[in-house]
Amino acid sequence: METAIKVDELVPEFKDEVLARIPDANFDLCLTCGTCTGGCPASEQFDMDPRKLIRMLNLGMDDRIKNSSWMWVCSMCARCQSVCPMDIAIPKLVYNIRADVERSKRPKGILGSCDQHIRTGSAMGAQKDDFEFTVMDVAEEIREGHPGFEDLYVTLDRAGANMVLNQNSREPVTEPEEMGPLWKLLHMVGADWTYPSVMWAGENYCMFAADDEGWKYIIEEFTHHVDYTLKSPYVINTE
Repeated sequence: METAIKVDELVPEFKDEVLARIPDANFDLCLTCGTCTGGCPASEQFDMDPRKLIRMLNLGMDDRIKNSSWMWVCSMCARCQSVCPMDIAIPKLVYNIRADVERSKRPKGILGSCDQHIRTGSAMGAQKDDFEFTVMDVAEEIREGHPGFEDLYVTLDRAGANMVLNQNSREPVTEPEEMGPLWKLLHMVGADWTYPSVMWAGENYCMFAADDEGWKYIIEEFTHHVDYTLKSPYVINTE
């Protein structure tokens, strides 16, 4: 049988810490309506959901929140906040819960991909030369074996292209054939696009790891490459 929670014994210290960083989070405005939970793909995992998370935060159940593995299954898709009638910043809360965990104790897979992205330029560890070889090889296969696409044109770091395409770094490494369908669509509509080679992976595991410095570094390097080297006005991120 569950033991009743004695509210007067709980102090919402973590809530105050988070509010100091994101004062517009609106945690106290929660109506416990459950709209956030209804659309959450991670709901009920590890016996947790967004509504329960906010409720526990407001009650001061800090230890239960910090010890729950649910923080790592939340995809931070922000669906919860987009449907919340009070616009409560649940994704920002999850990010801050993760950031409160000692870095060495965060999931190794996420951290490994974060560190690899910083070190090599993509979360899968694909170097620029390998990425370029794979892209050109697949493009050649399409031109030779797919009728109607004999003049398919794929480029890497082509300055002046109207659009920079960023995608999950998994495809070039493990599923290169999955890149072709999107190229065909872009070819058919006459899109003027190119791939970037600097921090090009569409996913950013440093964000999921709540690594502010790593996340910032990846984004700054990528945007600098797009703005000053490629000089392209648009970026499409398919992740």
